[in-house]
Amino acid sequence: MSDTMHPDSLGPLATTMGMTVHAASAREAVVTMPVAPNTQPAGLLHGGASAALAETAGSLAAARHAPAGRVAVGVELSITHHRPAHTGNVTATARAVHLGTTLATYEIEIRDDQQRRVASARLTCMIISPS
Repeated sequence: MSDTMHPDSLGPLATTMGMTVHAASAREAVVTMPVAPNTQPAGLLHGGASAALAETAGSLAAARHAPAGRVAVGVELSITHHRPAHTGNVTATARAVHLGTTLATYEIEIRDDQQRRVASARLTCMIISPS
């Protein structure tokens, strides 16, 4: 199994974006990321960066849910952006909605340093055998 398939690995994108894991279990994962340099040209947190943060937090939790010899892969992500973030950090908290044998679904809140909701997301991961 490669490092990117290991449940403790965040992978190169998350590392490049400065993500840090604060908690991780099958039921909940908490991951933070700095707003800068993950911004769009107007200086606001990029929506794609928020989506990457949400998927990272949910996938990390789903990886904890996957039994030995199986991995979690995202199959659907939806995200709503509620307010801009300009500075500081954003924190994604993924909470399990469904923990099944083949699917795991998470609701993810992204909040800024003032605890204002920046975005809401929902991620479904499939639990598969690695190829």
